[in-house]
Order: sequence, then structure tokens, then C-alpha cells
Amino acid sequence: MFRFNRLAAVVAALTLAGAAHAQIAHDTVKIGVLADMSSLYADLGGPGSVEAVKMAVADFGGTVGGKKIEVISADHQNKPDVGASIARQWFDQDGVDMITDLTTSSVALAVQEVARAKNKVILVSGAASSDLTGKACAPTSIHWTYDTVALANGTGAAVVKAGGDTWFFITADYAFGHALERDTSAVVKANGGKVLGAVNVPLNTSDFSSYLLQAQASKAKIVGLANAGGDTVNSIKQAAEFGIVAGGQKLAGLLVFLSDIHSLGLKTAQGLQLTESFYWDLNDETRAWSKRFFEKTKREPTMNQAGVYGATMAYLSAVKATNSDDAMTVINKMRATPVNDFMTKNGKIREDGTLVRDMYLFEVKKPEESKGPWDYYKLISTIPGEDAYKRPNGNECPAVKG
Repeated sequence: MFRFNRLAAVVAALTLAGAAHAQIAHDTVKIGVLADMSSLYADLGGPGSVEAVKMAVADFGGTVGGKKIEVISADHQNKPDVGASIARQWFDQDGVDMITDLTTSSVALAVQEVARAKNKVILVSGAASSDLTGKACAPTSIHWTYDTVALANGTGAAVVKAGGDTWFFITADYAFGHALERDTSAVVKANGGKVLGAVNVPLNTSDFSSYLLQAQASKAKIVGLANAGGDTVNSIKQAAEFGIVAGGQKLAGLLVFLSDIHSLGLKTAQGLQLTESFYWDLNDETRAWSKRFFEKTKREPTMNQAGVYGATMAYLSAVKATNSDDAMTVINKMRATPVNDFMTKNGKIREDGTLVRDMYLFEVKKPEESKGPWDYYKLISTIPGEDAYKRPNGNECPAVKG
């Protein structure tokens, strides 16, 4: 009896100690939205992402564990050193607990290293590089909305299976573009296709003429656009001017956002196939949330903006459930909890930090098919998450067993 009572006392003491440790350390839970606020990726993230995070905080009730939730934001200018510097200040001086959005893969990779060193949470929505959960994976990071593997397994595979078996890539010359070209090339080859060449293009380029001429000269059936945002818009517009499609080649937009189609217009973008994790008009739930977003921004949301909302809600739910803002405590809770919200059903966070969710292959409507503003996509197929996020060459993340 004495031993039993002594054991019970020890267990009780440990439980009390754990409860005392599991608490929110500061008076405020602070979330930082770090994004491109003014350049080529501002439409797909930027101020819209800030608004989406604020919507999540309001929907959560504005507090968690009796602590106020605060949102701050900054423009990383698509520069890794700027993004890393802001992240250090936020973590060290400003009491930020979690950073989200992180458009631009080079910035996200730099901030991920800061978060690793500071033991802080980042929830990546805007950046695409699969290296974030590959060779650079970090224990307190989750890649939330999409990645280059899912894009390759979606658009890349569909185009090859439809007969587009020779490719030439126009690639944004930084981490994102190289990862997208690499992952799509692997899928193209795995499906029996060939890559005839590629050209690297500086970020935020206004003149694509020399690069398009190289693509034209390659005679490849498919010109793969391994870029995003304003670069995708400019390359598609200029491809039309050069008669790329009229000459018999096809464009494959490997990362295309709703905001890009809005900028291009249906006359230019019609017929383009693309892969996304979200579309505002997909079902009743997506329409209901998007209506609220539209009322605040006068624009329909991109998948990135929907993603930061979902990521923020999941983070706050984990903080509430654990009564802690400790990074590993919260991340472990998030990893153990299936994701079910208006854009994700039965999503699971893999050991490498990837949120595995279904993806959707869309085709851009012809102008006469559209029923009104922002009615741009028709659904071609749903790609199960396990297929979408399957890496053709395995994963270098040390957390992945085997």
C-alpha cells in the first residue's frame, strides 16, 4: 500500500508539473503574416492573406486560452535575407509565435532555418518548393497548401497522358522554379515523356521574348512554365504574341492561381489546364467562405489565401487544445489531428511536414462558358492526396523512415 501511494504521489506531481509547463507563455498569441505585399506575388497572397488570417482570428473568437490573438504583417520583398531578418526580429523581440504565408520559396527556406534555430512554428502556404519538406525539412514547420510535387503529379502527368510527351521548360531562376522543373521532369519521364531543354529566367522579368524563342526552336510539344504570379501572366501574354500556341505548341502552366486567370482574361487563358488545392466555386462550403472573403476584399480568394485561413485555424485549435504556445507541443498536436475544413477533407500531416490533401485538375473555361465574373474553372478530375503528394524519387527528409 505504501509503495502504491508513493507511486501515485509521484504520478500526481509529474502531472501537475506537466500542467504547469503546458501554458501560453505570454499575454498575447501573436501571428506574423510574411508575404510579398507589393510585387509579382501580391495578388495571390499579400494583403489578401493578411485579411484571411484576420478572418480566422475573428472566427476563432479573438482569444485563445484567455490570451488575446494579434496579427502583424510585413513585406519580405521576395528577398531571403529580408525575410530572415524580419523573422528574427519577430521571434526575438516582438513575441511572434507563428509565421504564415511565406510566398517565394527562397524566402520560406531562409525563414524555415530561422524558425528551426529559434524553435518556432512556421506554416507555409504560398511557397511551393518540395525541398521545404524534403532535404530542408524542419520539425516545427508544416507545408500547408500545395507543393511542386503535387503540381507535377497533377498538371504534368495529365498533359503527358494527353499526348504532350516532349517538354521545354521556362523556369524562374530560384528555388521554386528549379524545384518545379525538377519534380515535373521526373513525372514527365516516369510517364514516358522526354525533356528537350530548359532556360532559366530571372525573377520578375518583363521581357520573355528570348526565352520564348528558345522554347519555340526546341520544337517541344509542351512549353512548361515553371514560374508563378506576374511571371506566369507575362509569359502567357507574350507567348500569344509570339504565336506559340498558334504554331502548334501548347503551354503548361505548372503553377497558376485564380488571380492570374483574372489578370489574363478568359480569351487568353482559355483551355489552360492547372492544378490547385482550392477553388471558390467548388461546392457550397467553398462558396460560403469565399463570399465572406469577397465582401472584405472585393476579390475571390486564391488557394494560398484560403490556405492561410485554414492553417491559422488549425494552429489556434492546437494552442487551445494543449493550452501551450510551445512550438513542438503545438506542432505535435497539429500532426496528430486530421484536417477537416471548407477546403480540406481528411487531410493528414505527414512525418516530413507535408499536409497531404486532395488536389484538383481544372481547365480554364472558354469565354462563352463563363456565367459571370470569376467563373473561370471547370473541374477535370480530383487527384487523391496520396497520389498527388507521392514523390517520384523518394524523400531526402531525415524524418522520413526508410
